[in-house]
Amino acid sequence: MVKQKTQFQCRSCGGQSPKWQGRCPHCGEWNTLEETIVLPAANGNSRFQSWASGQSAVQLLAEVSAVEVQRTPTGMNELDRVLGGGLVDGAVILLGGDPGIGKSTLLLQTIALLAEEESVLYVSGEESAQQVALRAQRLGIQADRVHLLAEIRVEAISAAIARLNPKVVVIDSIQTMYSDSITSAPGSVSQVRECAAQLTRLAKQQGISMLLVGHVTKDGAIAGPRVLEHMVDTVLYFEGETHSNYRMIRAIKNRFGAANELGVFAMTEKGLKGVSNPSALFLSSYRDDVPGSCVLVTQEGSRPLLVEIQALVDDAHGFAPKRLTVGLAQERLAMLLAVLNRHAGIACYDQDVFLNAVGGVKITEPAADLAVILAMLSSHRNRPLPEKLIVFGEVGLSGEIRPVPRGQERLREAEKLGFTHAIVPVANCPKRAADFPGLTIIGVNSVQEGVDASRRN
Repeated sequence: MVKQKTQFQCRSCGGQSPKWQGRCPHCGEWNTLEETIVLPAANGNSRFQSWASGQSAVQLLAEVSAVEVQRTPTGMNELDRVLGGGLVDGAVILLGGDPGIGKSTLLLQTIALLAEEESVLYVSGEESAQQVALRAQRLGIQADRVHLLAEIRVEAISAAIARLNPKVVVIDSIQTMYSDSITSAPGSVSQVRECAAQLTRLAKQQGISMLLVGHVTKDGAIAGPRVLEHMVDTVLYFEGETHSNYRMIRAIKNRFGAANELGVFAMTEKGLKGVSNPSALFLSSYRDDVPGSCVLVTQEGSRPLLVEIQALVDDAHGFAPKRLTVGLAQERLAMLLAVLNRHAGIACYDQDVFLNAVGGVKITEPAADLAVILAMLSSHRNRPLPEKLIVFGEVGLSGEIRPVPRGQERLREAEKLGFTHAIVPVANCPKRAADFPGLTIIGVNSVQEGVDASRRN
Protein backbone atom coordinates (compact mmCIF):
# COMPACT_ATOMS: atom_id res chain seq x y z
CA MET A 1 0.00 0.00 0.00
CA VAL A 2 1.40 3.37 -1.03
CA LYS A 3 1.82 5.78 1.84
CA GLN A 4 -0.18 8.94 1.49
CA LYS A 5 1.87 12.10 1.07
CA THR A 6 0.88 15.10 3.15
CA GLN A 7 1.70 18.77 3.11
CA PHE A 8 0.68 21.83 5.09
CA GLN A 9 -1.34 24.63 3.54
CA CYS A 10 -2.09 28.11 4.89
CA ARG A 11 -5.81 28.79 5.22
CA SER A 12 -5.12 32.53 4.89
CA CYS A 13 -3.05 32.80 1.72
CA GLY A 14 -3.09 29.24 0.36
CA GLY A 15 0.70 28.90 0.53
CA GLN A 16 2.16 25.39 0.91
CA SER A 17 4.88 24.10 3.18
CA PRO A 18 6.37 20.56 3.47
CA LYS A 19 6.28 20.68 7.28
CA TRP A 20 4.30 22.40 9.99
CA GLN A 21 5.51 25.77 11.23
CA GLY A 22 4.01 28.11 13.74
CA ARG A 23 4.13 30.95 11.23
CA CYS A 24 3.29 30.79 7.54
CA PRO A 25 6.48 31.47 5.55
CA HIS A 26 4.46 33.11 2.74
CA CYS A 27 2.13 35.61 4.44
CA GLY A 28 3.50 35.70 8.00
CA GLU A 29 0.22 34.73 9.72
CA TRP A 30 0.46 32.62 12.87
CA ASN A 31 -1.19 29.20 13.40
CA THR A 32 -2.78 29.06 9.94
CA LEU A 33 -1.03 25.96 8.51
CA GLU A 34 -3.28 22.90 8.22
CA GLU A 35 -2.34 19.39 7.12
CA THR A 36 -3.72 18.23 3.77
CA ILE A 37 -3.27 15.10 1.67
CA VAL A 38 -1.56 15.40 -1.71
CA LEU A 39 -3.70 13.61 -4.29
CA PRO A 40 -2.16 11.84 -7.30
CA ALA A 41 -2.91 13.41 -10.67
CA ALA A 42 -5.92 11.93 -12.47
CA ASN A 43 -5.72 10.62 -16.03
CA GLY A 44 -5.23 13.63 -18.21
CA ASN A 45 -5.44 15.80 -15.09
CA SER A 46 -9.15 16.23 -15.86
CA ARG A 47 -9.96 17.49 -12.35
CA PHE A 48 -8.20 20.74 -13.18
CA GLN A 49 -9.39 21.11 -16.77
CA SER A 50 -10.37 24.69 -17.52
CA TRP A 51 -14.03 25.50 -18.09
CA ALA A 52 -12.89 27.56 -21.08
CA SER A 53 -10.67 24.86 -22.60
CA GLY A 54 -12.58 25.02 -25.86
CA GLN A 55 -11.74 28.71 -26.23
CA SER A 56 -8.06 28.60 -25.36
CA ALA A 57 -6.72 29.43 -28.83
CA VAL A 58 -4.55 32.55 -29.06
CA GLN A 59 -6.39 35.46 -30.68
CA LEU A 60 -6.16 39.21 -30.93
CA LEU A 61 -8.02 41.16 -28.27
CA ALA A 62 -9.59 43.42 -30.91
CA GLU A 63 -11.11 40.34 -32.60
CA VAL A 64 -12.91 39.18 -29.45
CA SER A 65 -16.61 40.05 -29.60
CA ALA A 66 -17.45 42.10 -26.50
CA VAL A 67 -21.22 42.01 -26.03
CA GLU A 68 -23.01 43.55 -23.07
CA VAL A 69 -23.87 40.89 -20.51
CA GLN A 70 -27.54 40.26 -19.88
CA ARG A 71 -28.70 40.65 -16.28
CA THR A 72 -31.56 38.98 -14.47
CA PRO A 73 -33.17 41.24 -11.82
CA THR A 74 -33.48 39.48 -8.47
CA GLY A 75 -36.59 41.36 -7.34
CA MET A 76 -34.65 42.87 -4.42
CA ASN A 77 -33.77 46.39 -5.56
CA GLU A 78 -31.03 46.93 -2.97
CA LEU A 79 -29.37 43.64 -3.90
CA ASP A 80 -29.57 44.53 -7.59
CA ARG A 81 -27.87 47.85 -6.83
CA VAL A 82 -24.93 46.09 -5.18
CA LEU A 83 -24.66 43.47 -7.94
CA GLY A 84 -24.66 46.15 -10.64
CA GLY A 85 -28.18 45.57 -11.98
CA GLY A 86 -28.87 41.89 -11.37
CA LEU A 87 -27.48 38.38 -11.81
CA VAL A 88 -25.24 37.48 -14.75
CA ASP A 89 -25.32 34.02 -16.33
CA GLY A 90 -22.30 32.02 -15.19
CA ALA A 91 -21.45 34.43 -12.36
CA VAL A 92 -20.42 33.03 -8.97
CA ILE A 93 -21.26 35.25 -5.99
CA LEU A 94 -19.89 34.76 -2.46
CA LEU A 95 -21.96 36.23 0.37
CA GLY A 96 -20.33 36.42 3.81
CA GLY A 97 -21.55 37.69 7.15
CA ASP A 98 -21.78 37.05 10.88
CA PRO A 99 -23.96 34.19 12.16
CA GLY A 100 -27.63 35.16 12.41
CA ILE A 101 -27.21 38.36 10.37
CA GLY A 102 -29.76 37.21 7.76
CA LYS A 103 -27.77 35.65 4.89
CA SER A 104 -30.04 32.62 4.49
CA THR A 105 -33.15 34.78 4.87
CA LEU A 106 -32.00 37.16 2.14
CA LEU A 107 -31.15 34.38 -0.31
CA LEU A 108 -34.35 32.45 0.40
CA GLN A 109 -36.41 35.58 -0.31
CA THR A 110 -34.38 36.28 -3.45
CA ILE A 111 -34.62 32.79 -4.88
CA ALA A 112 -38.38 32.69 -4.22
CA LEU A 113 -38.78 35.87 -6.29
CA LEU A 114 -36.58 34.48 -9.05
CA ALA A 115 -38.58 31.23 -9.10
CA GLU A 116 -41.54 33.11 -10.57
CA GLU A 117 -39.63 33.47 -13.86
CA GLU A 118 -36.69 31.05 -13.71
CA SER A 119 -35.87 27.50 -12.63
CA VAL A 120 -34.03 27.66 -9.28
CA LEU A 121 -32.42 25.29 -6.78
CA TYR A 122 -31.73 25.95 -3.09
CA VAL A 123 -29.08 23.62 -1.60
CA SER A 124 -29.04 23.54 2.19
CA GLY A 125 -26.01 22.02 3.86
CA GLU A 126 -26.63 23.41 7.35
CA GLU A 127 -30.39 22.96 7.81
CA SER A 128 -32.78 20.16 7.07
CA ALA A 129 -35.52 20.51 4.48
CA GLN A 130 -38.08 20.88 7.28
CA GLN A 131 -36.16 23.77 8.84
CA VAL A 132 -35.98 25.61 5.53
CA ALA A 133 -39.70 25.03 4.96
CA LEU A 134 -40.51 26.39 8.43
CA ARG A 135 -38.50 29.55 7.74
CA ALA A 136 -40.25 30.05 4.41
CA GLN A 137 -43.62 29.62 6.13
CA ARG A 138 -42.65 32.06 8.89
CA LEU A 139 -41.59 34.67 6.36
CA GLY A 140 -44.71 34.18 4.23
CA ILE A 141 -42.69 33.16 1.16
CA GLN A 142 -44.47 31.56 -1.79
CA ALA A 143 -42.07 28.68 -2.42
CA ASP A 144 -44.22 26.57 -4.75
CA ARG A 145 -41.62 26.64 -7.52
CA VAL A 146 -38.44 26.55 -5.42
CA HIS A 147 -36.56 23.26 -5.69
CA LEU A 148 -34.88 22.30 -2.41
CA LEU A 149 -32.02 19.87 -1.82
CA ALA A 150 -30.58 19.08 1.63
CA GLU A 151 -27.14 17.76 0.66
CA ILE A 152 -23.47 18.45 1.36
CA ARG A 153 -21.76 16.17 -1.19
CA VAL A 154 -20.70 18.13 -4.26
CA GLU A 155 -21.02 15.14 -6.60
CA ALA A 156 -24.67 14.63 -5.60
CA ILE A 157 -25.33 18.36 -6.02
CA SER A 158 -23.77 18.30 -9.50
CA ALA A 159 -26.00 15.35 -10.47
CA ALA A 160 -29.11 17.19 -9.23
CA ILE A 161 -28.13 20.28 -11.21
CA ALA A 162 -27.67 18.14 -14.33
CA ARG A 163 -31.21 16.74 -13.92
CA LEU A 164 -33.00 20.00 -13.13
CA ASN A 165 -30.91 22.37 -15.28
CA PRO A 166 -31.66 25.38 -13.03
CA LYS A 167 -30.86 28.97 -13.92
CA VAL A 168 -29.97 30.03 -10.35
CA VAL A 169 -28.43 27.90 -7.57
CA VAL A 170 -27.86 28.83 -3.91
CA ILE A 171 -25.29 26.88 -1.87
CA ASP A 172 -25.78 27.37 1.89
CA SER A 173 -22.97 27.15 2.84
CA ILE A 174 -19.67 26.46 1.06
CA GLN A 175 -17.94 25.53 4.34
CA THR A 176 -20.28 22.54 4.84
CA MET A 177 -19.66 21.03 1.39
CA TYR A 178 -17.30 18.13 0.78
CA SER A 179 -16.01 16.25 -2.24
CA ASP A 180 -15.29 12.54 -2.56
CA SER A 181 -11.98 13.35 -4.22
CA ILE A 182 -10.63 14.85 -0.96
CA THR A 183 -10.31 12.79 2.21
CA SER A 184 -10.16 15.68 4.69
CA ALA A 185 -13.18 16.84 6.72
CA PRO A 186 -15.70 19.44 5.48
CA GLY A 187 -14.60 22.97 6.25
CA SER A 188 -10.89 22.26 5.86
CA VAL A 189 -8.75 24.32 3.51
CA SER A 190 -8.50 21.64 0.84
CA GLN A 191 -12.24 20.80 0.94
CA VAL A 192 -13.38 24.41 0.70
CA ARG A 193 -10.98 25.11 -2.15
CA GLU A 194 -11.86 21.94 -4.09
CA CYS A 195 -15.64 22.29 -3.62
CA ALA A 196 -15.55 25.94 -4.66
CA ALA A 197 -13.47 25.05 -7.73
CA GLN A 198 -15.88 22.30 -8.80
CA LEU A 199 -18.97 24.46 -8.31
CA THR A 200 -17.38 27.43 -10.08
CA ARG A 201 -16.40 25.22 -13.03
CA LEU A 202 -19.95 23.85 -13.18
CA ALA A 203 -21.47 27.34 -13.11
CA LYS A 204 -19.21 28.54 -15.94
CA GLN A 205 -19.82 25.49 -18.11
CA GLN A 206 -23.63 25.58 -17.85
CA GLY A 207 -24.18 29.34 -17.50
CA ILE A 208 -25.67 29.08 -13.99
CA SER A 209 -25.84 32.03 -11.63
CA MET A 210 -24.52 30.57 -8.38
CA LEU A 211 -24.65 32.19 -4.94
CA LEU A 212 -22.40 30.76 -2.23
CA VAL A 213 -22.90 31.52 1.46
CA GLY A 214 -19.63 31.86 3.38
CA HIS A 215 -18.91 31.87 7.10
CA VAL A 216 -16.71 34.61 8.58
CA THR A 217 -13.97 34.51 11.19
CA LYS A 218 -13.87 36.55 14.39
CA ASP A 219 -11.96 39.21 12.45
CA GLY A 220 -14.83 39.56 9.98
CA ALA A 221 -13.05 37.93 7.00
CA ILE A 222 -14.59 35.02 5.10
CA ALA A 223 -13.43 31.74 6.64
CA GLY A 224 -11.34 29.34 4.61
CA PRO A 225 -8.46 29.96 2.20
CA ARG A 226 -8.08 33.49 0.82
CA VAL A 227 -8.01 31.97 -2.66
CA LEU A 228 -11.77 31.43 -2.27
CA GLU A 229 -12.37 35.14 -2.82
CA HIS A 230 -10.18 35.09 -5.93
CA MET A 231 -12.12 32.20 -7.48
CA VAL A 232 -15.51 33.89 -7.45
CA ASP A 233 -16.71 36.84 -9.53
CA THR A 234 -18.35 38.86 -6.76
CA VAL A 235 -17.73 39.07 -3.01
CA LEU A 236 -20.47 40.58 -0.84
CA TYR A 237 -20.36 41.24 2.90
CA PHE A 238 -23.57 41.37 4.93
CA GLU A 239 -23.09 43.72 7.89
CA GLY A 240 -25.17 44.98 10.78
CA GLU A 241 -25.33 45.44 14.51
CA THR A 242 -27.01 42.72 16.56
CA HIS A 243 -29.10 45.28 18.46
CA SER A 244 -30.26 47.03 15.27
CA ASN A 245 -32.94 46.03 12.77
CA TYR A 246 -30.97 47.41 9.85
CA ARG A 247 -28.57 45.46 7.66
CA MET A 248 -26.11 46.63 5.02
CA ILE A 249 -24.73 44.62 2.14
CA ARG A 250 -21.48 45.83 0.58
CA ALA A 251 -19.68 44.72 -2.60
CA ILE A 252 -15.95 44.23 -2.00
CA LYS A 253 -15.26 42.71 -5.42
CA ASN A 254 -17.42 42.69 -8.53
CA ARG A 255 -16.28 41.67 -12.00
CA PHE A 256 -19.61 42.69 -13.52
CA GLY A 257 -20.17 46.02 -11.80
CA ALA A 258 -18.80 48.67 -9.49
CA ALA A 259 -17.26 47.65 -6.18
CA ASN A 260 -17.97 49.33 -2.83
CA GLU A 261 -21.67 49.74 -3.60
CA LEU A 262 -23.93 49.66 -0.55
CA GLY A 263 -27.44 48.27 -0.12
CA VAL A 264 -29.53 48.85 3.01
CA PHE A 265 -32.20 46.51 4.36
CA ALA A 266 -34.56 46.58 7.31
CA MET A 267 -35.22 43.32 9.16
CA THR A 268 -38.95 42.85 9.74
CA GLU A 269 -41.21 39.99 10.82
CA LYS A 270 -41.66 39.10 7.15
CA GLY A 271 -37.98 39.15 6.31
CA LEU A 272 -35.70 41.77 4.82
CA LYS A 273 -37.12 44.87 3.14
CA GLY A 274 -35.05 47.26 1.02
CA VAL A 275 -34.59 50.82 2.27
CA SER A 276 -34.83 53.22 -0.67
CA ASN A 277 -33.79 56.35 1.28
CA PRO A 278 -31.12 55.34 3.82
CA SER A 279 -30.09 58.97 4.49
CA ALA A 280 -33.48 59.66 6.09
CA LEU A 281 -33.05 56.45 8.07
CA PHE A 282 -29.65 57.42 9.48
CA LEU A 283 -30.91 60.91 10.40
CA SER A 284 -34.22 59.78 11.90
CA SER A 285 -33.13 60.68 15.46
CA TYR A 286 -30.84 63.61 14.56
CA ARG A 287 -31.13 66.84 16.59
CA ASP A 288 -29.24 69.96 15.51
CA ASP A 289 -29.39 71.59 18.96
CA VAL A 290 -27.09 69.04 20.62
CA PRO A 291 -23.34 69.80 21.05
CA GLY A 292 -20.96 67.33 19.46
CA SER A 293 -23.20 66.41 16.53
CA CYS A 294 -22.39 67.05 12.86
CA VAL A 295 -23.94 65.72 9.65
CA LEU A 296 -21.54 64.28 7.06
CA VAL A 297 -22.30 63.54 3.41
CA THR A 298 -20.36 60.39 2.60
CA GLN A 299 -20.23 58.50 -0.67
CA GLU A 300 -20.87 54.76 -0.83
CA GLY A 301 -20.25 53.69 -4.42
CA SER A 302 -22.65 55.73 -6.54
CA ARG A 303 -24.92 56.62 -3.60
CA PRO A 304 -24.43 59.71 -1.39
CA LEU A 305 -25.44 59.12 2.24
CA LEU A 306 -26.05 61.60 5.04
CA VAL A 307 -24.72 60.24 8.33
CA GLU A 308 -24.65 61.86 11.76
CA ILE A 309 -21.19 62.02 13.37
CA GLN A 310 -21.26 62.24 17.15
CA ALA A 311 -18.28 63.29 19.28
CA LEU A 312 -17.78 63.41 23.03
CA VAL A 313 -14.78 65.31 24.41
CA ASP A 314 -14.44 65.17 28.18
CA ASP A 315 -11.77 65.62 30.83
CA ALA A 316 -9.51 62.60 31.13
CA HIS A 317 -9.50 60.94 34.56
CA GLY A 318 -6.81 58.37 33.88
CA PHE A 319 -3.09 58.44 33.21
CA ALA A 320 -3.55 58.29 29.41
CA PRO A 321 -6.51 59.92 27.61
CA LYS A 322 -8.81 57.51 25.80
CA ARG A 323 -9.30 57.57 22.04
CA LEU A 324 -12.19 55.44 20.77
CA THR A 325 -14.04 55.37 17.43
CA VAL A 326 -17.08 53.37 16.29
CA GLY A 327 -17.67 53.19 12.55
CA LEU A 328 -14.77 55.54 11.75
CA ALA A 329 -11.08 55.04 11.02
CA GLN A 330 -9.27 54.77 14.35
CA GLU A 331 -5.85 55.67 12.97
CA ARG A 332 -6.99 59.07 11.64
CA LEU A 333 -8.27 60.32 15.00
CA ALA A 334 -4.80 60.99 16.43
CA MET A 335 -3.80 62.81 13.24
CA LEU A 336 -6.91 65.03 13.31
CA LEU A 337 -6.33 65.92 16.97
CA ALA A 338 -2.75 66.95 16.15
CA VAL A 339 -3.93 69.07 13.20
CA LEU A 340 -6.59 70.68 15.40
CA ASN A 341 -3.95 71.57 17.97
CA ARG A 342 -1.32 72.88 15.54
CA HIS A 343 -3.49 74.78 13.06
CA ALA A 344 -6.51 75.83 15.15
CA GLY A 345 -4.91 76.22 18.59
CA ILE A 346 -7.29 73.77 20.30
CA ALA A 347 -5.48 71.21 22.47
CA CYS A 348 -7.10 67.95 23.57
CA TYR A 349 -4.07 66.20 25.06
CA ASP A 350 -5.80 66.00 28.46
CA GLN A 351 -9.24 65.05 27.05
CA ASP A 352 -10.94 61.72 26.39
CA VAL A 353 -12.30 61.65 22.82
CA PHE A 354 -15.06 59.32 21.63
CA LEU A 355 -16.46 59.23 18.07
CA ASN A 356 -19.48 57.43 16.69
CA ALA A 357 -21.07 57.11 13.24
CA VAL A 358 -24.79 56.76 13.99
CA GLY A 359 -26.71 53.90 12.41
CA GLY A 360 -23.98 51.25 12.36
CA VAL A 361 -22.52 52.43 9.04
CA LYS A 362 -18.74 52.14 8.58
CA ILE A 363 -17.01 55.17 7.06
CA THR A 364 -13.53 54.69 5.66
CA GLU A 365 -13.14 57.62 3.25
CA PRO A 366 -11.10 60.68 4.35
CA ALA A 367 -13.98 63.00 3.36
CA ALA A 368 -15.20 62.61 6.96
CA ASP A 369 -12.18 64.50 8.38
CA LEU A 370 -13.70 67.99 8.50
CA ALA A 371 -16.99 66.73 9.95
CA VAL A 372 -15.09 64.87 12.68
CA ILE A 373 -13.07 67.99 13.57
CA LEU A 374 -16.17 70.20 13.80
CA ALA A 375 -18.03 67.60 15.87
CA MET A 376 -15.12 67.39 18.34
CA LEU A 377 -14.88 71.18 18.45
CA SER A 378 -18.61 71.48 19.15
CA SER A 379 -18.38 68.99 22.02
CA HIS A 380 -15.22 70.60 23.41
CA ARG A 381 -16.89 74.04 23.52
CA ASN A 382 -20.31 72.60 24.48
CA ARG A 383 -21.94 74.58 21.70
CA PRO A 384 -24.08 73.09 18.92
CA LEU A 385 -23.22 73.75 15.30
CA PRO A 386 -25.49 75.96 13.17
CA GLU A 387 -28.87 74.51 12.22
CA LYS A 388 -29.35 72.50 9.01
CA LEU A 389 -25.59 72.26 8.39
CA ILE A 390 -23.78 69.55 6.42
CA VAL A 391 -20.00 69.16 6.18
CA PHE A 392 -17.49 67.17 4.16
CA GLY A 393 -13.81 67.58 3.26
CA GLU A 394 -10.43 65.88 3.63
CA VAL A 395 -7.90 67.39 6.05
CA GLY A 396 -4.17 67.37 5.32
CA LEU A 397 -1.30 67.48 7.80
CA SER A 398 -0.56 71.10 6.94
CA GLY A 399 -4.12 72.05 7.84
CA GLU A 400 -5.41 72.42 4.28
CA ILE A 401 -8.88 71.22 3.24
CA ARG A 402 -8.68 69.05 0.15
CA PRO A 403 -11.53 68.36 -2.29
CA VAL A 404 -13.37 65.05 -2.35
CA PRO A 405 -14.91 63.13 -5.29
CA ARG A 406 -18.50 63.80 -6.42
CA GLY A 407 -18.98 66.96 -4.44
CA GLN A 408 -21.94 68.12 -6.55
CA GLU A 409 -23.84 64.88 -5.92
CA ARG A 410 -23.27 65.22 -2.17
CA LEU A 411 -24.60 68.78 -2.16
CA ARG A 412 -27.62 67.77 -4.22
CA GLU A 413 -28.51 65.01 -1.75
CA ALA A 414 -28.19 67.42 1.19
CA GLU A 415 -30.42 69.98 -0.49
CA LYS A 416 -33.02 67.33 -1.24
CA LEU A 417 -33.24 66.42 2.45
CA GLY A 418 -33.82 70.03 3.55
CA PHE A 419 -30.36 71.20 4.66
CA THR A 420 -29.70 74.90 4.13
CA HIS A 421 -25.97 75.39 4.92
CA ALA A 422 -22.84 73.53 3.84
CA ILE A 423 -19.15 73.84 4.74
CA VAL A 424 -17.12 72.22 1.95
CA PRO A 425 -13.68 72.53 0.31
CA VAL A 426 -13.36 75.49 -2.03
CA ALA A 427 -12.68 73.18 -4.97
CA ASN A 428 -16.06 71.46 -4.39
CA CYS A 429 -18.06 74.69 -4.51
CA PRO A 430 -20.36 74.86 -7.52
CA LYS A 431 -19.49 77.32 -10.28
CA ARG A 432 -23.02 78.71 -10.23
CA ALA A 433 -24.82 79.32 -6.95
CA ALA A 434 -28.12 79.15 -8.86
CA ASP A 435 -27.64 75.39 -9.20
CA PHE A 436 -28.37 75.04 -5.47
CA PRO A 437 -30.93 77.76 -4.65
CA GLY A 438 -31.86 76.34 -1.27
CA LEU A 439 -28.32 75.82 -0.02
CA THR A 440 -25.84 78.40 1.32
CA ILE A 441 -22.40 76.97 0.52
CA ILE A 442 -19.27 78.13 2.36
CA GLY A 443 -15.96 77.12 0.78
CA VAL A 444 -12.94 76.77 3.08
CA ASN A 445 -9.25 76.28 2.37
CA SER A 446 -7.95 75.46 5.86
CA VAL A 447 -8.98 74.02 9.19
CA GLN A 448 -8.96 77.49 10.74
CA GLU A 449 -11.39 78.74 8.09
CA GLY A 450 -13.64 75.75 8.76
CA VAL A 451 -13.61 76.46 12.50
CA ASP A 452 -14.47 80.12 11.87
CA ALA A 453 -17.26 79.20 9.43
CA SER A 454 -18.87 76.84 11.97
CA ARG A 455 -19.43 79.78 14.35
CA ARG A 456 -21.68 81.65 11.92
CA ASN A 457 -25.42 81.61 12.43
